[in-house]
Amino acid sequence: MSKNKYTVTAALPYANGPLHLGHVAGVYLPSDIFVRFLRMNQHDVAFICGSDEHGAAITLRAKKDGTSPQEIVDKYNGVIRKAFEDFGISFDIFHRTSEKIHHETAQDFFKVLEEKGHFTKETTQQYFDEEHDQFLADRYITGTCPNCKNENAYGDQCESCGSTLSPTDLINPKSTLSGKELVMKETSHWYLPMERHEEWLTQWIKEGKLNGVQQHDPKKWRNQVTGQCMSWIDSGLRSRAMTRDLEWGVKVPVKGADGKVLYVWLDAPIGYISATKQWALDNGNDWKDYWTGDRKLVHFIGKDNIVFHAIIFPILLKAHEGLILPDNVPAYEFLNLEGDKFSTSRNWAVWLHEYIADYPEKLDELKYVLTSIAPETKDSEFTWKEYQTRINSELADILGNFVNRALVLTQKYYDGIVPELGELTAYDKEVLYQMEAIPGRISQLVYDYKLRDAQAEAMNLARLGNKYLADTEPWKLVKTDAKRVETIMNIALQITANLSIVLQPFIPATAQKLSEFLNFNSSDWSEAGKNNLIIAGASTNKPFILFSKIEDEMVAKEVAKLEESKVVEVNHTPQKEEASFEEFTKMDIRTGEILEAEKVKKANKLLKLLVDTGLDQRTIVSGIAEHYSPEDIIGKKVSVLMNLAPRKIRGVESQGMILMAENEKGELSFVVPEKDFISGSEVR
Repeated sequence: MSKNKYTVTAALPYANGPLHLGHVAGVYLPSDIFVRFLRMNQHDVAFICGSDEHGAAITLRAKKDGTSPQEIVDKYNGVIRKAFEDFGISFDIFHRTSEKIHHETAQDFFKVLEEKGHFTKETTQQYFDEEHDQFLADRYITGTCPNCKNENAYGDQCESCGSTLSPTDLINPKSTLSGKELVMKETSHWYLPMERHEEWLTQWIKEGKLNGVQQHDPKKWRNQVTGQCMSWIDSGLRSRAMTRDLEWGVKVPVKGADGKVLYVWLDAPIGYISATKQWALDNGNDWKDYWTGDRKLVHFIGKDNIVFHAIIFPILLKAHEGLILPDNVPAYEFLNLEGDKFSTSRNWAVWLHEYIADYPEKLDELKYVLTSIAPETKDSEFTWKEYQTRINSELADILGNFVNRALVLTQKYYDGIVPELGELTAYDKEVLYQMEAIPGRISQLVYDYKLRDAQAEAMNLARLGNKYLADTEPWKLVKTDAKRVETIMNIALQITANLSIVLQPFIPATAQKLSEFLNFNSSDWSEAGKNNLIIAGASTNKPFILFSKIEDEMVAKEVAKLEESKVVEVNHTPQKEEASFEEFTKMDIRTGEILEAEKVKKANKLLKLLVDTGLDQRTIVSGIAEHYSPEDIIGKKVSVLMNLAPRKIRGVESQGMILMAENEKGELSFVVPEKDFISGSEVR
C-alpha cells in the first residue's frame, strides 16, 4: 500500500520576542509529535518552519527598543532557533523570511498573481499618523472592537474575541505610535478581491471538494476551524489590501509601488514555500515535489491564524495554479497560565529558553504535561501544581514505576538476561491482546489530529504493564512458582519494548532510555504491538530512575518567580485635545481644606463637602464616596477648581471641583501641594 506524502508546516513565529509555553503547546510540540509519528510510519514528509521577520510587530519592537528591525530579527531568530534545537523540535529546516530566496520567491509569487489579474489596484482613504508622518499598518492602529467591545483591539484582529478586522471597523481608532486620533489620507494599494472566491471556498471547506473532486475529509477538520471560516464567508468576503505603506518588508515588485511592501499575510505564508526551496536546494531535491501533485499539506497554527491559513492562503495558492491546498489546518485554542492569559507585555509567561536553562534534564516531562493539557478544542491552562501532579502521579508512579520494576526484577532474578516465555494463562493472553491493540488506536488518533488522546493511549500501555505486575505479584510468586515468573517477566519486558516505540513521538528522550535499558532499538511503528520484540537470552542493562518527583518547593519557587516578574500593564487614557496657554490660564485652581463631609442621600458615590478655599467656604459635591469615608477626610488638604460653573448634583449645588488622580486600578488620590500651603494658594 502506498504511503501518503506530507508537507507539514508550523506557524512562523514572529522574530520579535522569545517563545513561551503557550506557543509551544499550541503549534510546535503537536506538529513535532505528528511528524515524528509520520516518519516512524515511513511517510515521505517535509517539516517546514522559520521566523517571520517582517510586518508591523517587528518595527514596533524596534521602535520600542531604539534599534533597527534587522537587529531585532537577528537577535530573536537566534533565541528562537536555539530554543527549538535544545527542545528537540525536529524541523527539516528552520528558515527566515529576511533571506534573499524568500524575497525573490514572494515577489515572483506576487507578479504571477498580478499578471493573471487576481489583484485590483485601488486608491482609498487610509489612516495616517500626522505626528509620525506615515500611513499606519493594521497593527499600528488600536481601538474598540465592534463585536465584543474590547477597547484594545488591533486594526487587523481582536485578540479578545478572535474577530478578523479592518482598521475602519474599529471604534475610536488611535495610533499606537503617538496615541492620538488618526486622519484619513489617500493612498493606492493592490487588493485581493476575496469575494470572487466565496463559491469554491464554501464547497472546499464544508465538503472538502474542489471542482467536484474530493480534496480532503471535512470531518477531520476541527469545528472551530470550519466554524470561523464559514462565519467569515457567510458575512460576505471583502477585498483585502495585499500591500502596505512601510519600508521594512518585501518590496512590491511592480512600477508605481515605491515605499510599499507586501502585506505580512501574503509574505509570511509564502515563507513556507521559500523555506522548502532552500531545504530542497540544500538536499538535492525539487521543491515542487512538496507543493504540487498528490501530497497532503498540513498547517499547524494557533486559532488567531485560522482565516489566514484556511481562507486567504488557499485563495493565493489556487490563484497561482498548480499548487496544493491544505488537507488540514489543525488550529489550537489558547493555553492560559495560572488563571490568566499569557502576556508578553506583562511578562506573564513561562519562557521556553528559561525553562530549558533551569531544567535541562526535564524536557520530556514538559512535553508530556503540555500534550496532556493541549488546547485542541478549547482553551486550557498550565499551572505548576498540575505540572507537579502529572509528573509525579503519571510519569513517575505509572510509567517510571512499571519500567523500574520490570528491569530491576530481571536483574535480580536472571542477572539481566531475558527469560523464556512459557505457557500462557488466559490473563497473559488478554494482556498481550490489549498490548497489540494499543498502537492501532494511537495511530487512528494521530491521523485524526487527536494528539492529546493519542498520548493518553500510549500511557495506557504503561498502565497495562503496571497493573499486570501488581496483579501477578512476581516478587511473591517467585518463591513458589519460579517458572511462571519467567513468563510474567518476559511479558513485562515485551511491554517495555513496545513502550520504547509508542512513546517516541511524545517523549523521545525517555523512549531512547528504554531502548538503552533493553539493548533494543526500533523506530518502525509497524513493530509496535508485537510480543516477541525482546528475544529470550538477550541481555538488559541496569535501570535508573526515569523521573524524579517534583517537590512542593519547586512549585512554590516557580509561582513566586511568576508573580515577582509580572509587569503591571497600565492602559492610560489617551491624551486629550490640545489646549492653548490662554485657555489654561482661565482655570483658577487653589489649595483648600475640607471642613465638613457627609454622604449625599440616595447616591452611593457622592460626598457633600464644605471646603475652606481661603477666599470663602463653599459646598462641593465629589464622587469619592467609594474611596473615602466622611470622617477620614475632614481636615484634608485638597486642590480645588474654583471657577467651574456651579451645577446641581442630586439636588445639591456644587460650587467647584476637587482634583483627584486615578491609577490603573481605579483608585483615587487627592492632588495636594508638597508643602503645607495655606488655603487659597494658587496652583499654576
